[in-house]
Amino acid sequence: MDQLALLFVLMLGAVLSVPLGDRLRLPAPVLMTLLGAVLALLPFVPDVDVPPELILPLVLPPLLYATVQRTSWRQFTVNVRPILLLAVALVLVTTAAVAAVAHTVVPGLPVAAAVALGALVAPPDPVAATAVAGSVGLPRRLVSILEGEGLFNDVTAIVVYHVAVGAVVAGAFSWPGAGVELLLSAVVAVATGLVLGKAGGRLAVALDDPTLRTGLSLLLPFAAYALAEELHGSGVLAVLVTALAVSGYTLDADDVTGRLTGRTFWEIVDTLVTGVAFGLVGLELSAVVRLAEGREARMLGWGALVAATVVGVRLLWLLPATWLAKRLHRPGSSSSAEEIPMSWRETVVMWWSGMRGVASVALALAIPLTTDAGEGFPGRDEILFLAFCVIMATLVVQGLTLPWLVGRLGVRADSDAERRLERRLALRATSAARRRLDELRSAEELPDDLVERMRRLAFDLGARISPDMLDEERRAAYEQRARRMATAHRVQEEMLSAARHEVLAARAEPGADPEVVDRVLHQLDIRSLR
Repeated sequence: MDQLALLFVLMLGAVLSVPLGDRLRLPAPVLMTLLGAVLALLPFVPDVDVPPELILPLVLPPLLYATVQRTSWRQFTVNVRPILLLAVALVLVTTAAVAAVAHTVVPGLPVAAAVALGALVAPPDPVAATAVAGSVGLPRRLVSILEGEGLFNDVTAIVVYHVAVGAVVAGAFSWPGAGVELLLSAVVAVATGLVLGKAGGRLAVALDDPTLRTGLSLLLPFAAYALAEELHGSGVLAVLVTALAVSGYTLDADDVTGRLTGRTFWEIVDTLVTGVAFGLVGLELSAVVRLAEGREARMLGWGALVAATVVGVRLLWLLPATWLAKRLHRPGSSSSAEEIPMSWRETVVMWWSGMRGVASVALALAIPLTTDAGEGFPGRDEILFLAFCVIMATLVVQGLTLPWLVGRLGVRADSDAERRLERRLALRATSAARRRLDELRSAEELPDDLVERMRRLAFDLGARISPDMLDEERRAAYEQRARRMATAHRVQEEMLSAARHEVLAARAEPGADPEVVDRVLHQLDIRSLR
């Protein structure tokens, strides 16, 4: 098996892991990690040959861009305080704690190298956390916190990591210099993201073809990451800012085709890239295990201690941080919309959701082999081994047990609140449709029967979104009408299906122009979609 065949196997595994994970009630990223570990044990499977410096630029931009599309700028502004507590403060505290432990237990490990280890294991993986959280039905509030934490903690950790690695390579370290570098990195990233986001957003508006707009959305995160890194900024933060800036231009309510096309495309990208990334985590495991040859017991002990530090610091930080956030949370104030854990059970779930993944692997593999002095990077083998101990302990152990923990604690999505929001939105949508109908009736001479039919359509729109908006009698009438509409829809679908089969059969006939056939089929497909 060559590298290309291995990539296709991982992509196939990424597709199959989603339904398999749903059936087994296990997160797809965890299944892909286990698949990679199993493949690594097979003698005919080659070692992964991906340059470490390419892993972050190839994997992180599309995953981050897809994650940002599920949120909004308002969510970030409302949740600034929780995000800062988790994504900045917790990452720095975890980095310091891991560095102190590693420097103490690993003989000869310099402080700067220990800080690099701490930085690369400090950020929980946003992809793993949200994939796991979504599969077990957590409250949307907790999923939003995990997404916000995951997006911003990579920024903090990667900048600290680069500063620490640079100190080891150069043989010198300066705290003031590190602070200035951190600030400049953020400023450059934000400026790059805003410029590319606004330019990309205007270009997307100018492009009429949804296919072209979707292709542009694929290019933007890679361009933002590469340009920011070239200017010595944070590529991760640049991707985040770019995605948020673009969303302000592309939220066109009437762009139905573009929205459906883009959403489908990014769901495919998210599934494939996530699966391949976590499969690579498992594949790298065998190579890392070989680093401990002859001292397995001692290094496993170090790994267990570092992993316990990572997990323990998260709990010790979340308990007071959550208490403080709730104390500052005042109904009716500007902080009332903050999404924070509201009980100790939710805090425990937040703690156990802190899995490490792709970013940690990429940063560990990207550690240079030598310093500027030509000597080997001190403690590189130990750092790689300890990093993978943390990744496997958190990703596999926590990922496999999180569904059980959520079930035992009874933490579930607030379906009542979601239904109430759906009802409010259904009422607003119905009111907006009726207002527009009244405006058109005043401006044009519409037949009375058409107006009455459109009023029923507006009513049906809201009822379809939220049947709870109806009273008992009106709900019964709507359900009867909905059954008639469902029958009509089924009959129409059967008719359109017969039409599509006939047109497809014509494609194989002599003299049939495939382009013309496909154009007719496209029209039928659009009619079916409507």
